[in-house]
Amino acid sequence: MKAEKILFITQEINPYVPESPMTRLGRDLPMDALDQNREIRAFMPKWGNINERRNQLHEVIRLSGMNVIINDTDHQLIIKVASIAGTRMQVYFIDNEDYFAKRLAEQDREGKEYTDNVERAAFYARGVLETVKKLRWVPDVIHCQGWISALVPVYLKTAYADEPSFRDCRVVYTLSDNLLTLPTGDDFAQILEYRTAGAQCFQEFGSSLTPADLQKLAIKYSDGITVATGAPAPDVLEYAQATGKPLLPQTDDTRAYTDFFDHVWTVGQPVKTED
Repeated sequence: MKAEKILFITQEINPYVPESPMTRLGRDLPMDALDQNREIRAFMPKWGNINERRNQLHEVIRLSGMNVIINDTDHQLIIKVASIAGTRMQVYFIDNEDYFAKRLAEQDREGKEYTDNVERAAFYARGVLETVKKLRWVPDVIHCQGWISALVPVYLKTAYADEPSFRDCRVVYTLSDNLLTLPTGDDFAQILEYRTAGAQCFQEFGSSLTPADLQKLAIKYSDGITVATGAPAPDVLEYAQATGKPLLPQTDDTRAYTDFFDHVWTVGQPVKTED
């Protein structure tokens, strides 16, 4: 069976941020899916170094405006959109004054890692999922890439498990170099908490998760794992292999990814029997 609708939730997409293996993959995978006549939606954060005027971003009023509560504080969700020049690919941007508008990715301009990165990941995950619900679009497979997307699989399998937009979808998480260094802190349960998502989701790792644990948490709640350029920590890869879940080794072949998405989608479907 073919995964006709694929949702890409990524950290970086070329050309909106400087080129790297991650930004190329963030662009090339959706582009290849489009070339195969699949429906796609692509999301990334609106990092503070993205030039809105040059890249022709504009706010989508009908999708913006709701508040997402993270750690008992309301944060406004702003949705912007742009099209990559010369392509059919449209990108949705998750924006917020506190988490993204005036800030870079993992670190500030002095190289200091943001202490609220896990809060930012929680906001991003829920912001994307709430926006997809508003779009009334039902993906078959959701592909997550980068630390900022690590909480998406957790929310999909808990808080959003019964949502019509997501209850039948499959989620694939891509392992790569983890650029975070700081642990989540003991308030992670409060940060993560939403509906049925909470401390029970990560109790095997302890109350304060290391960056490696955060990737393991994503693996735990995913249906398939891929390995991108830039090897993950050995213990993270071993954890993924030990789950027995479908795993795609490192490859530069984007078609191998979409074939893998089809595989994960197919094995998750009920077997039809003749009467």
